[in-house]
Amino acid sequence: MFPYDSILLAAASASPASIDDVIAIMQTIDATCTQGDGLYWFNSLYLQVTHAVKVRVAAGGFQDPAWITLLDVKFAQLYFNSLAAALRGQPAPGCWSALFNVRNQVAVARIQFALAGVNAHINHDLAVAIVATSAQTGTSPRHGTPQYADYTALNSTLDGLIEIAKHTLNVRLLGEVLPPVSRVEDTIAAWSVSAARESAWNNAEILQHLQPVPLFAASFLHSLDGLATVVGKSLLVPVPKLG
Repeated sequence: MFPYDSILLAAASASPASIDDVIAIMQTIDATCTQGDGLYWFNSLYLQVTHAVKVRVAAGGFQDPAWITLLDVKFAQLYFNSLAAALRGQPAPGCWSALFNVRNQVAVARIQFALAGVNAHINHDLAVAIVATSAQTGTSPRHGTPQYADYTALNSTLDGLIEIAKHTLNVRLLGEVLPPVSRVEDTIAAWSVSAARESAWNNAEILQHLQPVPLFAASFLHSLDGLATVVGKSLLVPVPKLG
């Protein structure tokens, strides 16, 4: 779709082992994409989030920093995997394809692209990342644990970054001002990262219980993808010009 997609593919095909590795990959994507690429606006927001996580880990702001660090890496890997699959022409989750397929649509607002990526990543990927992190660390995704406390401790930071994005990115892809009244305002006003992340944690608890029966686990993930795809497509409806 874009002439630099081969560079994006090379970056997204890497396997990060640390938060610094994740940041390096996102910085490559950030430096490669033009601002006329919807992917740029999600990746840019995600890069800010990852920097915030790194700063908090370094400051000793978590009870279990190793767990939250591993979650950050596994979570980002799912985004990179979906991007790489799409760039190779291979199947990617529908919620991610909803964004990747319209990366060049100039009638879509920057905030729509950013939130569509957040939707796919949280409503589909996050439960998978939580379960994988828990399995590797010998923990369980349960409420009341130190891991859950660390997980929710990020909510205020993430909500703050999203609120800023809602205002600064509320223009069309190429920077054109949106009509004074559009459906975008209602869509973005209803978005809550904290609520989405709580739902993802609950889904992780369910998914962990389903792991012994792979067919059930796959079916559950398929359902999550279906719901996230509907939300993603709704978020990406172009804003018509007035007149």
